[in-house]
Amino acid sequence: MADKDGNILAKDYGIGIKPPLQTFPVKGHQSAGWGMQSRLSQIFGDDGRTIMLAFDHGYIMGSTAGLERLDLVIPPLMQHADCLMATRGALRTCVPANHHKAVALRCTADTSVLKDDMSFGSAGVDIEDAIRMNASCMAVQCFVGAEGELDSLRTLSYYVNNGEKYGVPVLGVVAVGKEMERTTRYFSLATRLLAEQGAHIIKTYYCDNFEQITAACPVPIVIAGGKKIPESEALDMAYRAVSEGAAGVDMGRNVLQAECPKAMLRAIRMVVHENAKPEEAFKAYELWKKDVK
Repeated sequence: MADKDGNILAKDYGIGIKPPLQTFPVKGHQSAGWGMQSRLSQIFGDDGRTIMLAFDHGYIMGSTAGLERLDLVIPPLMQHADCLMATRGALRTCVPANHHKAVALRCTADTSVLKDDMSFGSAGVDIEDAIRMNASCMAVQCFVGAEGELDSLRTLSYYVNNGEKYGVPVLGVVAVGKEMERTTRYFSLATRLLAEQGAHIIKTYYCDNFEQITAACPVPIVIAGGKKIPESEALDMAYRAVSEGAAGVDMGRNVLQAECPKAMLRAIRMVVHENAKPEEAFKAYELWKKDVK
């Protein structure tokens, strides 16, 4: 019990001093609840940008080059990423629980690459398990324009509704199937549609006129790395994307299949968080690559 005789009378109430301006750096979420903002702050830095390391490929692709042994490959890279994008199976078996990184948890159950039409997925991880996994956000695959479009949007709505209930953001992933176009018009439609459905973050591909897409999307966009391209080209793509309004990158194969993944992730950090030019970042990559070897 508190000692009333030893209690010091409070004096400094700061009367007449206005509260500090509450500015939240993540686009579109100034009015979000405290829990939602807290999780978004785990993903994005004070600059409103993020570097996600994606290693969730196995849930539809199986063992992939550079991701054969996640328990050996991922832990040494984590310090250079802001957020880990993975399945619950990979997290539980290959990532130490004391990693202290944000987690974008892949929550949808989608068809494998063996199917010609991959657009027929469903909810996989429920909201309770996402919370148990301490997810910073829930990643949901959406197939705008495909046969399974409506089902994937229903799944997105399920996660958005539950995410709002518990303060867990949703990352809407714009999936591009084999027969789907990759144009400014398509990505502008898909990103805006997912944001209007309530997704808190959007993941999509970089394309021509990308600044139009980011300008028209009311929430942060992070770009997918896609298939492996030369390291200098990947750094240039990252630079152009953030220069044109992207809030960061979510790269997997362009890191994990690089000649030196750790050096590549450090170079991406230079571009995203330090506004380094791609040429400067590539030179640093070449030097760090030698040091690692």
